[in-house]
Amino acid sequence: MIELDERKTVILKVIIKSYLETGEPVGSRTISKLSGLNLSSATIRNEMSDLVEMGYIEQPHTSAGRIPTDKGYRFYVDSIIRENDQKMTAVTSQMMQRVDKLEMLLKTIVKTLAVDTNYAALISGPSTSTTKIKYLQLSTPAEGQVLLILVLDGNVIKNEVLNTPESMDYETAMNITVMMNNYLSGLSLREITPQIITDIMVQAGSQSSNVKLILDAVVELLEHGESNPDIFTSGAKNIFRYPELTDIDKASELISAFEEKEKLNDLVNEVTSLSVAEGADTGNIRVYIGGEGPVKNMKDCSLITANYELGDGMTGVIGVIGPKRMDYEKVMKTLQNLKSQLDFSYTDREDNG
Repeated sequence: MIELDERKTVILKVIIKSYLETGEPVGSRTISKLSGLNLSSATIRNEMSDLVEMGYIEQPHTSAGRIPTDKGYRFYVDSIIRENDQKMTAVTSQMMQRVDKLEMLLKTIVKTLAVDTNYAALISGPSTSTTKIKYLQLSTPAEGQVLLILVLDGNVIKNEVLNTPESMDYETAMNITVMMNNYLSGLSLREITPQIITDIMVQAGSQSSNVKLILDAVVELLEHGESNPDIFTSGAKNIFRYPELTDIDKASELISAFEEKEKLNDLVNEVTSLSVAEGADTGNIRVYIGGEGPVKNMKDCSLITANYELGDGMTGVIGVIGPKRMDYEKVMKTLQNLKSQLDFSYTDREDNG
């Protein structure tokens, strides 16, 4: 059996592309000009004969050029899909590395902050509450499944494997990807209106049940990022440096509050909500003394917070927790410096990564 080697592949693609553009049968002279192959006309004709024998092209008339068959078109479409899939895999890999770098950066910052201040510190990962969708990608890893990859501003990536109610082949997944990107690219969660959802469902046609599942997953991924950003902490043991906080009950409450992500999420959400309410003035440093803070178990402490921005709509919260007699001036200056450096540090790492 004749194999479709690299040379035959090049010739076949030239024939298909030329025929798609002109609608005319393609001869050896055209292939010689367009393929970049340094081959004689006789060699090209031999290769074309093999492609005819293999069923990829046919000769509509004697002495005429060749045109692609259904098998040839199928090969061409499948090769495009494979190339797009490979490109998407490469891009996804690069973005995953970027996400890993951001997480490492945040962990380094919170550890450094705890060491520099001798207090406990926290930092939240970027919230996606106002982040816009850059694009989404669908693929079919297995029968009855679709992989949703959602890429947000700042190249934050979220993904989920969904069990589809209807069968979906790769080509259908690609078509739905294009359609949904046309509607959703550049929108935040708050900008996805009922009318947009209705329009998408109308365009979905026979794939409406699958598209509804995908839409629900997109909304859920965005809502999850909005309400529960990752939170990194460091320096909890620093609490025991201060006699007024070493009482067993007080220390236990503080450690519990510091370790329970739900309580820290309440803190981050309150600070973020205040920033949204204040509009553009998101850079305020806030000081909570004792019971003023959003976490009751921290009533014996002071909490100083600041918002940071990474651009592309991504924002997060940095915080320092210590005794009421903490060095407020030092902590506020440290947070202000970190705020101004964070965006630069992240961008610089990307430029050199």
